[in-house]
Amino acid sequence: MPEFRRTNIRLAAGRYVGRHLYFITLCFHNRRRFGKDPRLARWIISQVRKHADACEFFAHAYCVMPDHVHTLVGGASETSNMVKFVEAFKQETAIEFVRRMRRPLWQFKYYDHILRGPDSADRVAWYIWMNPVRKGFCATPTEYPFLGSFTEMGARMLKGSPTLEWIPPWKDAAAKMPG
Repeated sequence: MPEFRRTNIRLAAGRYVGRHLYFITLCFHNRRRFGKDPRLARWIISQVRKHADACEFFAHAYCVMPDHVHTLVGGASETSNMVKFVEAFKQETAIEFVRRMRRPLWQFKYYDHILRGPDSADRVAWYIWMNPVRKGFCATPTEYPFLGSFTEMGARMLKGSPTLEWIPPWKDAAAKMPG
């Protein structure tokens, strides 16, 4: 029988260190709808803030959806390490969740995108904040209780109007494929 091997979807470790912006998506285990629970969603948000501060990151945008969490974070120093930030966040929240609920919280892997070129921070933030609107949970992002920003820059953007739509590169590439 062939040996099962996980595919490594990460870039070289050094690409995740420094003053870069990252779009991160974490999915709940088996896409369970844990984020529908207001207490859990508020706890996840508080943990994003705690770990961003501890790992020297700015959390410019976040949104807890029923089955996943989006964040836009930026390294605050040359030593900010996105992989360590995500791993510490996932580990601590998973341990506490298993202790209380006796079930896993997160999928094994997560998705990240290092912003570059045409990826403007405001467009990515609005992509995150418009997620509950696209899903029909609310008419405007400010109506959804589980999104926001922990930075002045993000808070100012959220008070403004949505910018041009951003399409994640993996979705844009899929849309361009013949089919």
